[in-house]
Amino acid sequence: MKVAILTPTFSHFSGIDRVAEAQAEDFVKKGHEVTVITFKSTIEPKGYEIKVIGMPEKAFWQRLYRLFFFIDTKKINEGVKLLEGYDTVVSHFYPMNLIAEKAKEKYGLKYIAFNHGIGFPHLFPNLLEKSYMQMFKHFSNGSMKKADKIYSVSKFLAKELKNETGLESMVAYNKIDKQKFHPHINGRNVRKKYGIHGEPIILFVGRLSPHKGVHLLIEAFKTIRENRGARLLIVGKPTFDDYYKRLKEMSDRYIIFAGFVDDDELPEYYAACNVYATASLWEGFDIPVVEAQACGKPVVAFDVCSHREVVKKGTLVKENDIEGFASAILRYIK
Repeated sequence: MKVAILTPTFSHFSGIDRVAEAQAEDFVKKGHEVTVITFKSTIEPKGYEIKVIGMPEKAFWQRLYRLFFFIDTKKINEGVKLLEGYDTVVSHFYPMNLIAEKAKEKYGLKYIAFNHGIGFPHLFPNLLEKSYMQMFKHFSNGSMKKADKIYSVSKFLAKELKNETGLESMVAYNKIDKQKFHPHINGRNVRKKYGIHGEPIILFVGRLSPHKGVHLLIEAFKTIRENRGARLLIVGKPTFDDYYKRLKEMSDRYIIFAGFVDDDELPEYYAACNVYATASLWEGFDIPVVEAQACGKPVVAFDVCSHREVVKKGTLVKENDIEGFASAILRYIK
């Protein structure tokens, strides 16, 4: 069977893309011919082909281009043409769904959509960002209506999609590589790299976006420091410049911004920490929570969205309860 996997960016920066990568490898293992079609890619293929169709270089223009991609009918048609002769197309996010939808109409192939969800617009700080997220959510929901099958990556997202659109979806939880993420990893090199020896480490992994609540995590960390020596290690790529500037201004020398860490090194970061903490206010699934637990680490998270489904070892705290969040972390680093 010929399978095409569509994702806007094919990079380890994105949890969605890591899911798409694992899916491509899984299809290859099952003997299928696989092609990943994307706007841009930084991942080396393993037994499958990658076709890059391009988009603007600057982040601002990329966001606008992705939002209003339906205007670029020439590029959509180019993407559709690449799907001639395929049996199944699996699309992981808007606006790639538009290509999948058109290819289904033209070639009669099977269109499978994965619903990874869109962060709540009200969690973004200014009107422009709120409006952008609201439009993106509207276009994304609409682009799944013609799919033959929809898979939501959590019960939370399946319920949300049903309530917003009436669309039914099956739940397919994201999988992680348990050969890579397991409890028998040594985090010594990470502690050495950042000069952290006896102090406990609190770890967060994820994009530095307003809905991830990193500012709330930093607030909680200040309370923790009043009671216990500790370090906060924040791993992730900044995706909103103003928000990143705000986080840096809130921080002191006990908070480390490690930037993006590749998948090959990431297990050592989980191994180095004493507790994994996320103050995220929206999650469709939350892959780092599952990876941290696979590495034997307890998790502290707000009781929001999919966290009741994925937090199996740790503590859920009432949303925005900073004191309760700090107290929960302190219990793990006494």
